Amino acid sequence: MTNEGKSKKGLVIVHTGDGKGKTTAALGMAFRAAGYGMPVLMVQFIKGSWHYGELDAAKKFEGILTIRPMGEGFTWDTKDPARDREVAQKAFFHGVSEALSGKYHMVILDEINVAMRYHYVDMEQVHELLDKKPEELHLVFTGRDAHPELIERADLVTEMKAIKHPFDKGILAQKGVEF
Repeated sequence: MTNEGKSKKGLVIVHTGDGKGKTTAALGMAFRAAGYGMPVLMVQFIKGSWHYGELDAAKKFEGILTIRPMGEGFTWDTKDPARDREVAQKAFFHGVSEALSGKYHMVILDEINVAMRYHYVDMEQVHELLDKKPEELHLVFTGRDAHPELIERADLVTEMKAIKHPFDKGILAQKGVEF
């Protein structure tokens, strides 16, 4: 059964947990929406200067799917927490501005849960975004350790659970799988 003819509601979606697949699931939703011509924005809070396959794939949907890497790498390696907060705040305010613009069907805040865990983005800021979210906008939050208040406010929460991972055997990240 399709949702045709029923009232539309933009969902708040959270992909969290310690397993692989949070960003991958969000990208799947992004490409699904893009396939229908629905504009999507993904703001990446951690990814920055590295090259990721999704950037090349998004070029095939230019004008419909936009991915903006705005991070500076993995925050647990930080030497400058104040700088990390500044970078995360810039990404957050960009995401908020675009989410409220009415230009997008879906906005994905990739790895924002990590930025929140390190207190680079505050839950109060997220509450404000959720309070102002346009009715039909799907808003997706990814990253491990989602804030309990975000989970409470979400319409859909999926927890990726690690069962087995190649890294445990010393196998490094694989092109086309992790990046």
